[in-house]
Amino acid sequence: MLKTSGAIGGRQGRVCYAGSTVLRSAKLGNIGRPPFILCAMRFIKALRRSAAIVACGWVLLATPAAAAPPAAPGPVAVGHALPDVVMTGLNGPRRSLASYRGRPLIVNVWASWCGPCRKEAASLERLARSKDGGRYTIIGISTDDDRNAALAWLKQSNAKLTHYIDTGPRWPLEHMLGASRIPVTVLVDAGGRVVARFPGARDWSSAESIKLIERAYASTAGRPASAR
Repeated sequence: MLKTSGAIGGRQGRVCYAGSTVLRSAKLGNIGRPPFILCAMRFIKALRRSAAIVACGWVLLATPAAAAPPAAPGPVAVGHALPDVVMTGLNGPRRSLASYRGRPLIVNVWASWCGPCRKEAASLERLARSKDGGRYTIIGISTDDDRNAALAWLKQSNAKLTHYIDTGPRWPLEHMLGASRIPVTVLVDAGGRVVARFPGARDWSSAESIKLIERAYASTAGRPASAR
């Protein structure tokens, strides 16, 4: 069906419905041509466009898909050094993990929504203030998706330790520390090597836990770095 529209640029424009496709004619060269000729011309052009789109689709299908991003590395094994990453500060500034080398490091991985994590947090604070715990640096790593929730928990618990937050897209700290389940506490020696990994919550200020930490670090003392 052909319908006559208003003037376009002083010329008479026409709209042709070819199936569900609306085709408009307003070119100078089309003036004076019979309506059915215009419709046929427009319909042929529409078919040509469709053929071009199909051809383009075949080209896209033939083009190799972009390589998927490499999977995040797994946990660093005991005896191996943690790679250096710049950690995003939660209640402090950004800092590189390697900057903690030179002194034994205790890393606790937690989340504000994790009940056992919240339960053991106070014991880590007590350990840090104790004579025995003074030999170690203790930091926390939050795996919260919501930074504000993590900060709210630190404020609520009156945290004094330095905490960082693991960020996407690959969450490197969570993977390298083996924190598929939390809480997990990782002991790292002065050279940046993983000494031990303890999943689950515990009272880190207890005599039993302090002896556990001491035995773990003692097991690597006196051994050459290449053998650790």
